[in-house]
Amino acid sequence: MKRRVVITAVRVISAVGNTLEEVSRSFRHGLFPEIRDHVIPVDNFDLRNFTGRNKDIKYLSRGNQFAAACALEAARTLSAGDRAEAGLFLGAGPNLDLAQVPANALWLLNYLPNSAASFVTKTAGIHGESATLGSACAASLQAIGLAYEKVASGGLRFALAGGGDSRLSEGGLKAYRDCRALFSPETAGDLDPNEYYAPFSSERYGFIPGEGGACFLLESLESALERKARIYAEIAGAGASCDGFNMTAPQPEGAYAKAAILKALARAGLAPGEIGAVSAHGTGTELNDQAEGRALAGLFGAAPYILSLKSWIGHLASACGAVELALCLSVLRDKVLPPVRNLAGKNRMPGPPLNFVTSPAAADLRHLLLENFGFGGQNYALVLNKWENNGGGQH
Repeated sequence: MKRRVVITAVRVISAVGNTLEEVSRSFRHGLFPEIRDHVIPVDNFDLRNFTGRNKDIKYLSRGNQFAAACALEAARTLSAGDRAEAGLFLGAGPNLDLAQVPANALWLLNYLPNSAASFVTKTAGIHGESATLGSACAASLQAIGLAYEKVASGGLRFALAGGGDSRLSEGGLKAYRDCRALFSPETAGDLDPNEYYAPFSSERYGFIPGEGGACFLLESLESALERKARIYAEIAGAGASCDGFNMTAPQPEGAYAKAAILKALARAGLAPGEIGAVSAHGTGTELNDQAEGRALAGLFGAAPYILSLKSWIGHLASACGAVELALCLSVLRDKVLPPVRNLAGKNRMPGPPLNFVTSPAAADLRHLLLENFGFGGQNYALVLNKWENNGGGQH
């Protein structure tokens, strides 16, 4: 029998805050982070604040450092004995900082995708199992889904899952700029992205890169109740699919994105009409927004609220699902729906009407869907249930 799986620890580093309280405050007051030089950076981050002196930090890219910081903080909520039995599942992307070639014999570690996981398991004493996923922008959400499956099946009692990423280096920005995926002077001229960056608008010029990380502790409901752990939400279902269509462009009708969502809903035992809000992938690129819009309209019509959290934090590449999950937990807990940046008063993209949030609003949601779609047609969806203790409110 499948176990119910809940989230009992959340650690996040993002441009909108490093706690759910800070995130909620940003959402409630519409405090969008400033877009600087066409990116949304995280200020004042130093992994040594989380680890102290550690000689292995030099082997981690900035993105891997975000992942490591969050995973170590989440791991500290467990005893040493429980950490030893836990699993670790991270999403990771390539290190595109071409200038980061350290002067040591082990420079290769800066470019291996599992370096963050290796660092965390060594530092935290994790010996259960570990996997690092590289499924592009779906990577960290898929890593969380894998952790969910391991706990649900009884393979693990505890699983840490998340990811971190940063593509704000010269090499990272060049890679996206060359394929014209960025909101940049090449695509938007001298338009100010603080005023014009708006996913799902008719004037879409590409995405704004961001950075950050998040990690979560997953365990069975039975385990959480036994430990009297704080429960943030229940993961009710997950679903994956592959477009098999194009190396960079999504299937135009969103057919297989829709298939991943339907798998997640079936696993959760929910009909589309029961979803109160959808955290869309919402990159602000023409191809993604069109395909995703068609998939959402075909499944949900104009019923659920549509969020685009990348309009707040930027596109975090392989880490977007992890950080967006943390932001979704804030939405469920504090009942504040964040608007899509700059979409109010602008022309919506052509197509069926969708219920985009355009100003801060209050809503008490029971079920929320989070979806991410990556280069190569990697689709993943996760269903969250708000945690209610036998109808008695937040546990």
